[in-house]
Amino acid sequence: MRNILDLVQAAAYQAPDSHAIVFGDIRLSYQELAERARALGHTITSLGIAPGARIGIFLDKRIETVVSLLGIAVAGCAFVPINPLLKPQQVAHILHDCGAICLITSAMRARLLAENGPLALTHTILTDAPEETAPTYDGIARVRRWSECFARDAVDTQRKASDVPTSGIDTDLAAILYTSGSTGRPRGVMLSHRNLLEGAWSVAHYLNHTRADRILAVLPLSFDAGLSQLTSAWARGATAVLVNYLCPQDVIETCARERITAITGVPPLWMQLAHARWPDAARATLRYFANTGGRMPGAVLQRLRALFPQAKPYLMYGLTEAFRSTYLDPTEVDHRPDSIGKAVPNARILVVRPDGSPCAPDEPGELVHVGACVTMGYWGDAARTSERYRPSPEQKPGGAAPDTAVWSGDLVRRDAHGFLYFIARSDAQIKSFGYRISPEEVEEIIHESGLVSEVAAVGVPDDALGETIALVVVPAVTPFRAQTLLSWCKQRLPSYMVPHRIIIQTDIPRNANGKFDRVALRDALVGAPNNQARPV
Repeated sequence: MRNILDLVQAAAYQAPDSHAIVFGDIRLSYQELAERARALGHTITSLGIAPGARIGIFLDKRIETVVSLLGIAVAGCAFVPINPLLKPQQVAHILHDCGAICLITSAMRARLLAENGPLALTHTILTDAPEETAPTYDGIARVRRWSECFARDAVDTQRKASDVPTSGIDTDLAAILYTSGSTGRPRGVMLSHRNLLEGAWSVAHYLNHTRADRILAVLPLSFDAGLSQLTSAWARGATAVLVNYLCPQDVIETCARERITAITGVPPLWMQLAHARWPDAARATLRYFANTGGRMPGAVLQRLRALFPQAKPYLMYGLTEAFRSTYLDPTEVDHRPDSIGKAVPNARILVVRPDGSPCAPDEPGELVHVGACVTMGYWGDAARTSERYRPSPEQKPGGAAPDTAVWSGDLVRRDAHGFLYFIARSDAQIKSFGYRISPEEVEEIIHESGLVSEVAAVGVPDDALGETIALVVVPAVTPFRAQTLLSWCKQRLPSYMVPHRIIIQTDIPRNANGKFDRVALRDALVGAPNNQARPV
């Protein structure tokens, strides 16, 4: 295989009528999905868009979004999925940064983008433009209706007039995924078709996907784990069920209606789902639930295991720069629930000192990922690429060139049995009293209190201590008393890890990928008056 459409076509060959995608009442078979993708690919090529061009997709999760991903790949171009929660200025930055010349979006989103200012696009495809005539917008070029891409006469003409590339190889650029921007301007991570294919096979293998699985696609498709929900389903001919998450009830109702067998989420999502009411019909068919994007608090994990006693829990760790890196086998969760496990299939995980030498057991070091899922670097940022993508410290036999590895910057340790434990992301550590403190470790203890449903620990600059710890919490009990939580902390945390402030909110800000936006929280807390910060 050399193109992600090959995953769909292989499944279509084996079971053409099996459902590849479900969205609401719409069900698309593998055969239908492959045909629509090829038709869109022909349209893109007929517009004169050359292989290698970047094409943005600014839509919520829907059938058109999935067809767009594959159709762009058919044309030999690179798809750039943009989180639908982003504001026009952020979308414009991404389109400008990657040099996109075409955008697939809705009429409403196109209007909002046009109001923000002109875009350097040569073509725009609207998924919901009126049939009579495509609307025009200042700064939005050559608007085309989605339906035109699939009209039989038009497709036949495009096939005769265009030559869809067939000379592509699996190391060609397939996609650019933009990071959430929680540490500044979002950066575009470049993925090849090989990265997508290897990631699909690796994840499908350790999650034991089969054709019978019905996998809930709840994470954004602009997020590597969200995209993986599609590709790992297709790798085994399973069904991906799309849902646009607004509240826990959206997930619960979809699970009941579609008899979902698999869900992957990030910690803030699981915190909400763990405290929701699940009828038996919504949880009866769940085979596994998986966590990525941060540590799942132990109290949340216990609650989920009680909710879904028949489901296997998978605790995972990954990087956008390398898809999944590690997972903890469900049989090990009772023995080492704090572990992120071992390397995923076809990956090697090293733990190294600053000089690249291997760490001893239980010695903290930087996680380095080597393997087929290591991506191509950051779009247009050679300096950052050379910093994060460096030769593996391993010596290869025969003088062979070393593999390129992702140096994560994350601190981990490996125990004597080979299991990895996450310590902290290097840019998220709180430095207080001369100590380096993991916010996840603080949050873990807070969750054990049962007093909060959500909590984020943030470092706030302090002249004397370097930083102090502030907690932003969503109470789980009424009435909630900050002093009670503070007393809990003092009993279970060393003095340097006890929070100095507790801020009570109804929800916690998240970035576009659904993770807590620690940068926004920190910025909001710096200089916050005491009556807003609720000092304790």
